[in-house]
Amino acid sequence: MRRILQRIAGLLLLAATALSAGDRHVHLLPKLQPGQTFTYLIRFQSDKAVKTESKVVAPMAPNAAQIDAHGLLLVEVLDVQQTGAKAMIHARGQFLILDSGVWSKKPGDKQPDWDRQRVDPHGKSIEFSISPDGSVNEVKGLDSLFPEQQQAWQQWVARFALAWTLPANGMKCGEKWRSDQAEQAGAPISGLNWARESMYVRDEPCQASQLSIFGDISTSSGAPDTCAVLLTTATLKQKSSSKDATPEDFKLHELRTMGTAKGNNEIITYISLKSGLVVRATEETRQFMDVVVAKADGSNRVHYNVDAKSHSEVLLVTETSLNRP
Repeated sequence: MRRILQRIAGLLLLAATALSAGDRHVHLLPKLQPGQTFTYLIRFQSDKAVKTESKVVAPMAPNAAQIDAHGLLLVEVLDVQQTGAKAMIHARGQFLILDSGVWSKKPGDKQPDWDRQRVDPHGKSIEFSISPDGSVNEVKGLDSLFPEQQQAWQQWVARFALAWTLPANGMKCGEKWRSDQAEQAGAPISGLNWARESMYVRDEPCQASQLSIFGDISTSSGAPDTCAVLLTTATLKQKSSSKDATPEDFKLHELRTMGTAKGNNEIITYISLKSGLVVRATEETRQFMDVVVAKADGSNRVHYNVDAKSHSEVLLVTETSLNRP
């Protein structure tokens, strides 16, 4: 009987220990130091189809496009300033040469000459700061990059800065939280806002990637890691009236817009419990827009129907055969 009671007591102790671990709050802010460097592979694909009904040519019209861009981004931490629970960092990013290049394609275009499309790393860098609230400020040098590189960098920094937007007192598995963010991309419809719902789903084994000279990706030979898996789903909501959705920049051009927009996206992020760095992140986005653009007096009406979708992936790379500039 004594032995049975001891086994029961042991099981109760294990259960209490597991419960305590599940209630433990985890802080996922990256542990960064000045001079630290790390590398990310960014892949971004988008496809935007536009149908137009008009008898005139209107300014500020959305363009149909297909983009297939990827780049290897080297990031150097320049400064870390501790301000309360979350530090502000200042960093520099630079795209490295990748054999397959970074390029944009449109319907009917042929594959470009890779040697001519390769990224020129000389003097092309982006400096930026991430504030304690997760906002990205003091961005310099972004305009000097190819448009595809700009989009790749914006995808990376959005994923990397996620940790600064998480609850300051930490999180535990199963915890959920909500946030709102205004649509950052310019659109002919005002009052667009992303309503986000996020969840700390679970902890899962994870590992950084390595990249061969031929662009093949495989698991790094480094020590295995454990990541917090975060899931974010978002819905695009419109606060403006469908009868008058004119943004301020359209008003400056004496234009008026009417219409609706909607969309949704899903982001899955793996953050290292050890380093706080994003190890892997993917995003799937789909947006629809039905809008009429006209002059302020109602003349020269143009009807646009836009269907856009995109996929992005960000991978932490710890081993690569590519030469750094």
